[in-house]
Amino acid sequence: MRREWVIIASQRMERTFLPPKDYCPLCPTRPGGFETEIPRRDFEIVVFENRFPSLQPLPPEPAVESTALNLAKPACGLCEVVVYTPEHEGSLATLSLDRVKQLVRVWRERTQDLAARDEIKYILIFENRGAEVGVTLHHPHGQIYAFPYIPPVAQREICSAREYYTNHGRCLFCDLVGEEIKDSRRVVMENGSFIAFVPFAARYPYELHLYCKRHCSSLTELTEEEMDRLAELLRNLVGCYDRLFNAPFPYIMVLHQELLKEGKGLGHLHFEFYPPLRDRGKLKYLAGCEQGAGTFINDSLPEEKAALLRESYLAGEAEKNKRV
Repeated sequence: MRREWVIIASQRMERTFLPPKDYCPLCPTRPGGFETEIPRRDFEIVVFENRFPSLQPLPPEPAVESTALNLAKPACGLCEVVVYTPEHEGSLATLSLDRVKQLVRVWRERTQDLAARDEIKYILIFENRGAEVGVTLHHPHGQIYAFPYIPPVAQREICSAREYYTNHGRCLFCDLVGEEIKDSRRVVMENGSFIAFVPFAARYPYELHLYCKRHCSSLTELTEEEMDRLAELLRNLVGCYDRLFNAPFPYIMVLHQELLKEGKGLGHLHFEFYPPLRDRGKLKYLAGCEQGAGTFINDSLPEEKAALLRESYLAGEAEKNKRV
């Protein structure tokens, strides 16, 4: 009916839920302590297969038979966990810049390796941060899902990009970035290679999009310098969020990229941040209109929220300059 797959993963009900700090499965295994997911005393960045995956390389057959109306297929794919640091506390904002640069290169390496598999059609790199978005482990980490199909959000983006290119002969996203730069009111921060702005039609009050300024479709196309610039802006962006209310800022971060073996380079590398806060201590709930109709209602002006975020970012830059 909605032309989208739903993954049934009942085994995930058993996954670890908000363990105490002393029993975090993402910390290093300490001498005399319990064995964690990482059997080492120390590490830099670790990637491993999720113990409670939604997608599996060798999935079981569906529990029910497929019919003409109710289709069922094995949930083939891969789910990985990316642990950013051995420290239990922290975020992209508090990691060293070198560590964030290293993380960007890990994302690129995993994209290359997973894209080489014939059965993989799309790679989703994301991070859930904060109990407000349902995080069950607070240790700084993200995830990678390798799909056997192109999910609906990515599919709609590519369809829009293809239609725009057919009609105008240009990249939809390059033109969008150009318009944001020209308008400037919603731009929060930028450097020579990347730009972050509150989108014109932001669905969440503090939503931010981080785009590569030049046209590239995936992490695999970035130069070494561009990866460094990406790390800088990611770190600054999360720090900007945290300074806004002087507290860790919850969000969902999602990387949008196109695998060239599936597309024609019409996609454009960018990150999208979806924070559930509409104000200090106030959550934005997805209610009837959002869930039932698929139409978001934002009770704030994107230009006003961009100004607040820009002020937070500039305050952070001023503080850095004082320390120098």
